[in-house]
Amino acid sequence: MTPMESQGLKSVLVTGACGEIGQALVQELASRGGYRIVTADLVALPDSVRPAVAEHVQGDLIYKIKTFYDYDFDLIFHLAASLSSKAEVSTEEAHRINVEGTMQLLMLAAYRSEKHGKSVKFLFPSSIAAYGLTRSEKQAAGRVREDAFNTPHTMYGCNKLYCEKLGMYYSRYSGQHHLDPNPPVMLDFRALRFPGLISAMTLPSGGTSDYGPEMLHAAAQGNPYVCFVSEHTKISFMAMPDAIKSLMMLTDVPRDQLSQVVYNVAAFALTAGEFRDRALKAFPGAQISFKPNPRRQGIVDSWPEDVDDSQARRDWSWQPDYNVEAFFDDYFLPNIRARYGLVAHPSAD
Repeated sequence: MTPMESQGLKSVLVTGACGEIGQALVQELASRGGYRIVTADLVALPDSVRPAVAEHVQGDLIYKIKTFYDYDFDLIFHLAASLSSKAEVSTEEAHRINVEGTMQLLMLAAYRSEKHGKSVKFLFPSSIAAYGLTRSEKQAAGRVREDAFNTPHTMYGCNKLYCEKLGMYYSRYSGQHHLDPNPPVMLDFRALRFPGLISAMTLPSGGTSDYGPEMLHAAAQGNPYVCFVSEHTKISFMAMPDAIKSLMMLTDVPRDQLSQVVYNVAAFALTAGEFRDRALKAFPGAQISFKPNPRRQGIVDSWPEDVDDSQARRDWSWQPDYNVEAFFDDYFLPNIRARYGLVAHPSAD
């Protein structure tokens, strides 16, 4: 145990720390204080989060996990993943990263929980990709609950859904025998099914839901943008600060208040055309066109237009800070203008 840990700091591991969620999460943990933050990623930490991190482990996570058996983690945020579009091209590699990496980390957390008699919390960002709908089902489904349409059409979605089930297994059933008078302490697995996430602070990372933020970043920079889905395409989105808020709320809520381990969270739903209209209003003269990519269009078409997050609202009082108006007016547009050194157009807001 390090001197910092002996002072009562909680030890936390953040995998995929260099991604959009990872950077925002590390900054939030550092601002809260009380954590010794260990990060892992294929690449070096960006300067924006390096001062907040006690230790960074760089390399392929699957080959690094064995080194973490010597760490006494209280909390694990497993963000590392191969995203939807890339996963469809490299399915075996996606399965290795998304499933094998998650399973190895779950085994580590389960081992630490049982050995030390202290349940390790394991937070897992799942996705609306865990759903799979036909076009006719999507139009009729409305806001989709966690237990409906769990028939993903993509490797990424299959990976996420299976990892949810693995988390349930290691937190409820692994090593358990109904006649055991002293059952082992189990890890505490919790998952969020995120919609499309949008950050003004980091660039989109190539996810299939990134057409919204890609469009806005391109418009702010004065670059033309060709959207890879049709203007009528609609899914649920969320501002990055709300994604981090929901992760921390689910982390903090007592276990006995949770009626399930996988929760939807949502904020607002927009079509690609509505994103275009917002971009043109904020950045007059923006050049935005639509040329649907059949493969990527098919992926987004299999996701629900919106999700039902009522269980999260009931169990742990989930409420987003940013509806669609607040997202654009209070979060995204001010920050992206500052990022690119722009001033507001008189008729933009």
